[in-house]
Amino acid sequence: ADTASRKQRRHRMKLNTPLGSYVILGIVATSTLFKMGNAFTTTTSSTTKTSSLLSGSFVRRREQYESISDHSHHGGQHSHHQLPLHSARSIGSRLLMAPQEAWDAYNVALEAHPLLVKSITASVILGAADLAGQALESRTAAANAPDGAAAATTTIDFARTARFAFFGLVLQAPWNHFYYLMLDGALPPTEEPFTPTTGIKVVIDQFVQAPIFTVLIFGFLGFLEGKNLNSIKQQLDDDYADTMVANWKLWVPATVVNIAFVPPILRVLYLNCIFFFWSIFLSPGGG
Repeated sequence: ADTASRKQRRHRMKLNTPLGSYVILGIVATSTLFKMGNAFTTTTSSTTKTSSLLSGSFVRRREQYESISDHSHHGGQHSHHQLPLHSARSIGSRLLMAPQEAWDAYNVALEAHPLLVKSITASVILGAADLAGQALESRTAAANAPDGAAAATTTIDFARTARFAFFGLVLQAPWNHFYYLMLDGALPPTEEPFTPTTGIKVVIDQFVQAPIFTVLIFGFLGFLEGKNLNSIKQQLDDDYADTMVANWKLWVPATVVNIAFVPPILRVLYLNCIFFFWSIFLSPGGG
């Protein structure tokens, strides 16, 4: 009887363990995975360990939820309104856990497959940016259009969205992935954020890399739109100078932050987030 009682107490203690402790375990386990061997030997083991960690967390929280539900059913009508305080806190903790688990899983995938994860992320963010740009254009057009023409301004051009998503997938993310590998290889990151190395890298980024990449953006998107070479050259003649001025207003300070403070593995993700707003400016009607 004593043995059964101790098992029941251990079972209750397991169910009532604060979920915050699993966050700590997740962070520790993820950090350990990041330090294991080279990329070729850690891909399989890190994925397996992460899946086990996440699966165990889901199982434990499902058991806790079932325990709360059983308590509610056995307690009668009043239990529906008298949920234990620790259970309410556990539910709140579970909701807060989801973003942390998603972030941990993203970082594990980023370590295992950096180019693929960066490319897919850029595709999603740039596609969403174009949809946001079209929504702003539609709202502006609807506000300025006669009542009879308002309905026509709400149509979404999904082909345009697909072009921006494809641009993020095959050009924006791969270009920046390999560019930063070369830049950090030539000028390794420094421990202090503001150093001569940081300044040199910002100058290279914005006054060597950015002008070249901007031409590629015009050419790539123009090609996807079906423009010929002469049309793309004309667009560059018309818009390139203004685009670069606007680029430096946004990207010089953004690049300082990126190189000075952002970990190298997360630099392309940071660029994608800033590029969300930049691609709205570049989209037709956005500038």
